[in-house]
Amino acid sequence: MEHVVKLENVEVRRSGQPILKDVSWKVDPGQNWVILGPNGAGKTTLVNLLTGRVFPSYDKDNPSDARVLDYRLGRVDLSELRTIVGMATSGEEHLIPRRLPILDILLSALYGKTYRGREEYEDMDVQRAMDLLHIFGIAQLAERDFQTLSEGERQRVIIARALMTDPEILVLDEPTAGLDMGARELLMMALEEIAKDPNAPVMILVTHHVEEIPRGFTHAALMNAGSITAAGPINDVLVDDVVSSNFGLPLKIGYTEGRWSAQAQ
Repeated sequence: MEHVVKLENVEVRRSGQPILKDVSWKVDPGQNWVILGPNGAGKTTLVNLLTGRVFPSYDKDNPSDARVLDYRLGRVDLSELRTIVGMATSGEEHLIPRRLPILDILLSALYGKTYRGREEYEDMDVQRAMDLLHIFGIAQLAERDFQTLSEGERQRVIIARALMTDPEILVLDEPTAGLDMGARELLMMALEEIAKDPNAPVMILVTHHVEEIPRGFTHAALMNAGSITAAGPINDVLVDDVVSSNFGLPLKIGYTEGRWSAQAQ
């Protein structure tokens, strides 16, 4: 496998109108990417493409290719794709039964469900779930119902659940949205811990704010109007002129002790 993600001249259309247009982007093993851009830039559509939630538009007049781990998007069995690409977004919180214990929420992911029925789980499955809860600092909540957790704790459960199937790619769509400062920092610390693991999946993070980029992210892509305007090593992309051009505002980008910041000039 040469590339984890390989997109060449990809378009996604709705009602004949392009939402993504002429997107070319490659993600290699060992890289962790952050995707930044203004509202409506196409960020969520891009990651939904990777998880099979939207499909690329193929036609003879636009030779294009969209592949994840050598599977051609739009031609792959979605149930197979979703075992190798984990997705975590606060927007899917409503799909999780609020009265289900946290441990069961993680275990049920192994069967592609959001509830625990009569399935039997091995000790190694339970241990993996507990290990993930420990990484996210919520192992003590394993028997608590989802509805009793704070918003930050729920978001950590959602990401831990996405990791249960041991995916090769973990997509994080605005994971810190709506969290207070403390909850945001706890979540970022957990993501930084995952990034340190050489066996961890490639992570692709969508966010609006450079302040929400955890340590351990190696590459960045900027989006605007459905296209990728810049992509590459994070230190080459997150510079004043490149970010300012993408957002249409003079911005000063800072970097201190592994964390990014931005402010208008």
